Amino acid sequence: MLERTSTTARYARGFAAAVVAVATLVLAANAGPAKASEPHPAQQVTQARQPAGPASD
Repeated sequence: MLERTSTTARYARGFAAAVVAVATLVLAANAGPAKASEPHPAQQVTQARQPAGPASD
């Protein structure tokens, strides 16, 4: 049969799990997308638009 763990050990394990969970969430929140290499993405050349319907010759 399994031995009962002490209350202190259970609280210590719970606290350690909470610290790991918070650290994981903080690291995940800071792992955002990289910054663009171009300083002004609004100055990019726009693409030509294709006509939506079939071509009529």
